[in-house]
Amino acid sequence: MKFGPVAVGAAESAILAHSTRCGERMLKKGLVLSGDDIAALQAAGVDDVIVAQLDPDDLHEDDAAQRAAAAMAGPGIDIAAPFTGRVNLIAKETGVVVLDTARIEQLNLIDESLTVATLPAFAMAETGQMVATIKVIPFAAPRDGVTAWETIAARDGPVVHLAPFMQQRIGLILTTTDATPDKMLDKTARVVADRLAVLGSEIVAEGRCRHDADALTRELERVAPSVDMTLVYGASAITDRRDVIPAAIEQAGGTIRHFGMPVD
Repeated sequence: MKFGPVAVGAAESAILAHSTRCGERMLKKGLVLSGDDIAALQAAGVDDVIVAQLDPDDLHEDDAAQRAAAAMAGPGIDIAAPFTGRVNLIAKETGVVVLDTARIEQLNLIDESLTVATLPAFAMAETGQMVATIKVIPFAAPRDGVTAWETIAARDGPVVHLAPFMQQRIGLILTTTDATPDKMLDKTARVVADRLAVLGSEIVAEGRCRHDADALTRELERVAPSVDMTLVYGASAITDRRDVIPAAIEQAGGTIRHFGMPVD
């Protein structure tokens, strides 16, 4: 691609690099200059303009972005229409963003004209939310660069796809102490139900018991067989694998696969 100032008389079919006033008109950046545009510029006394002129081995920014996006997008992803060298990938439904980060790094190193930015891997995306954006930075990208992009993106499944949330029937057990007010338990249940609804799941069984390993074991044995997943909200924070909630899970026949998680 050639880029720089040229005489207005030689600029027909070139892409205008910067918005330029032409008498009463404003010629917008990215405009492919027509014969009428050239005549208007000359009539306004403009001698030269900064333009991009594509070589035979270049692809226009919108075409390049469209091909790059189509090569990346997998199930659960809609491809938006290209505009100014950009194509957005949009979530068709609410779910988890799944990325091949190694291939995304490869794609971003093919050519400086071709870029992709995404949400973090395993981020939640809602219906209609942008998951990734492909941007061709100049007005064109090299054809062989786009072909290389398509080749890498075609390996080993989609580079970007959306894993939709699975509808789950949830059991909720809340443990209590003498210091736990009922209104706090009611509020907790409402908040959890609202959060689950966003994920397409619902609470279908609820239980409350004392914050005691034996009492919680009995509730787990009652609730868990009839649901897909059981959530336990304790009246007191868990401080050890041998604490009330982990102990009850094991007494009910479960296994503690991991204890604790990093949070702020």
